[in-house]
Amino acid sequence: MEEQIKSTHNRSTNKTGIIDCDVHPYPKNKEEIQSYMKQPWRERFNSGGRGHYGNPVHGDRQDAKPPGGGPSGSDPEFLREQHVLKYGIDHCILLPRAFCNLLPDPDFATAVAAAFNDWLADTWLGKYNGDGVFKGSITIAHQDPLAAAAEIRRWAGHPHFVQVMTDSGARAPFGQRQYYPIYEACAEAGLPLAIHPGTDGMGINIQPTPGYPTHYIEWHTCLSLGFQAHLVSFITEGVFERFPGFKVVLVEGGVSWLPALMWRLDAEYKALRYEVPWVKKRPSDYLRDHVRITSQPLERPDNDSHLLQTLEMMDAEHLLMFSSDYPHWDFDSPKLAFPKLPEPLWQRIFRENAKQLYKL
Repeated sequence: MEEQIKSTHNRSTNKTGIIDCDVHPYPKNKEEIQSYMKQPWRERFNSGGRGHYGNPVHGDRQDAKPPGGGPSGSDPEFLREQHVLKYGIDHCILLPRAFCNLLPDPDFATAVAAAFNDWLADTWLGKYNGDGVFKGSITIAHQDPLAAAAEIRRWAGHPHFVQVMTDSGARAPFGQRQYYPIYEACAEAGLPLAIHPGTDGMGINIQPTPGYPTHYIEWHTCLSLGFQAHLVSFITEGVFERFPGFKVVLVEGGVSWLPALMWRLDAEYKALRYEVPWVKKRPSDYLRDHVRITSQPLERPDNDSHLLQTLEMMDAEHLLMFSSDYPHWDFDSPKLAFPKLPEPLWQRIFRENAKQLYKL
């Protein structure tokens, strides 16, 4: 393994400097995670998953399965070859999929999150990371905010954990005060909170649509609704005023809805600001200091000029960060996802915004 890492490090000098903000590593099997768990949680853990609303065809790219066997995203050397070296990526921001946020037992959910963090630190951020290309996310179970805050503090200061992560699926909008211990710990550690879809309407979590969709295509399309609700909640509840150092990353929740949502919220604020006196400025004015959004899935209209206009309207120069969602079925290639961008804008989206946020 040491020889492989050294060889990879030598081969990775010809980079284009991309920072990919959504790459999913997977354990080789459930026993890898169980080895970090105590009883009775070890016997209860069955490797997670959503249970329903699964992709009816393939959840992952079929060419992402490692030649030596195992799930897609479980072989770091194959990931380097197929993704890091192919596209010239400086860093992959890793977001494991623990699916712990749907569990009704908060103690079990916390144990699953902790086991994933121990596993990630030992493997992808440890023995697989001789070149430092991998940066990780601290998984938390938001069902128990105090335990989640303790888990953040347990890993704060680790050189390769650069953010905290949770699912967008929840029982309440994220601006509400029961979640404040999480945001206090994030701000204290200087770590942004990444919100990723995956358990909306599953387990204890409420579906963001008025009812439960019939098909995966409907569920997957409407995942962005949950992100919109959480963002409005963060702003109107005054989270960014209460925790001025706190930042949020909206991962895999879509992009093009942001301008229209902020126009609507700014208009509402003009008439209703007396209701939320802790909101000290226009809602959209909080975005640059507190919110980042990742590009995948990038809505690509038939006319590329319309997307470029949307990027300008949403202040993509400062808010947008590239992500591929490797190795999933809806992977966005760094070469194909965007139309041709002006070089300064490309640098901001593909590198500089993430470099600044994660202090890389």
